[in-house]
Amino acid sequence: MDEHLLGLGFKKSLSESTLYVKKLVSDLVVVSLYVDDMMVTGSNSAQITAFKQEMMKMFEMTDLGEMSYFLGMEVRQTQNEVFICQKKYLKEILRRFNMEECKSVSTPMGHKEKLQKEDGSAPADERVYRSLIGCLMYLTATRPDIMFPVSVLSRFLNCASELHMVAAKRVLRYLRGTLSYGIKFCRVQEFKLQGYSDSDWAGSMDDMMSTSGYCFTFGSACFSWCSKKQEIVAQSTAEAEFIAATAAVNQALWLKKLMDDLHMQQEEDIEVFVDNQATLAISQNPVFHGRTKHFKVKFYFLREVQKAEEVKLVYCNSENQIADIFTKSFHVGRFELLRAKLGVCST
Repeated sequence: MDEHLLGLGFKKSLSESTLYVKKLVSDLVVVSLYVDDMMVTGSNSAQITAFKQEMMKMFEMTDLGEMSYFLGMEVRQTQNEVFICQKKYLKEILRRFNMEECKSVSTPMGHKEKLQKEDGSAPADERVYRSLIGCLMYLTATRPDIMFPVSVLSRFLNCASELHMVAAKRVLRYLRGTLSYGIKFCRVQEFKLQGYSDSDWAGSMDDMMSTSGYCFTFGSACFSWCSKKQEIVAQSTAEAEFIAATAAVNQALWLKKLMDDLHMQQEEDIEVFVDNQATLAISQNPVFHGRTKHFKVKFYFLREVQKAEEVKLVYCNSENQIADIFTKSFHVGRFELLRAKLGVCST
């Protein structure tokens, strides 16, 4: 397949090995390949039709028409918006774990709930727990609102307790009440890539490590997100935020390369919003050298990308920090506000 696509004049993305792009004068044909599933889009319907006919001559293929279902994700397209969800898959999960008739809750994780390895409760069935967390991880493809609790729960795959199982089933109870939710991408006036970066500090009860969170949007809903425990112990909130910002900037640079492959070059800097003034000051001011010796590599990296005018760190207040939802749990009001800002809503 790879050889045939390259022979047809497609260029394979160096940043994403499943992406192929062919430029014809002012039009594009874009192909995304996943094993034996192929998604095709472009700016000219006639060229897309010609491409599909060419592929059918070479391979045994079935044309399923406009995309409505892909890799477990349901896609509903209208003229000015696209809605993506996993409602069918979620129903299967609820049925599999006997949670179809469970009582729903408003948030996927208790406010300020802290989980740890040694919690004094009885061991849970690890096989069931791992299976449940695996299912939830796949759901995060369209449900960024459960990304943080799933990230936390995945830390206990080898030492799951009954308390961990209760917390995991709470996520299912939340999903039961938001069964029809997904991400809605709407047409926007200004198509601009920007990101949000945040962290907690020493949130892990077992090793005092912090959690990084980031997300990216083109002006409508978020399409890229992450919640991940940091690999080293941050010695201050500024350092935790700095590590999170570095991860977000790396993702921003990768997305910029993908945009270039898709001929969607963004001339201006990619803005990444952080809510920590010290992080901005340290990344821009050489006077802070002595106070940042232990994370100097990340320090120089952030300075260089800003100097090259590729990415720019911008301050935003904590109230507008969307990535907050990837680093900690919240009460209902704040959680629902951040969920809406992510673009997660009902059909």
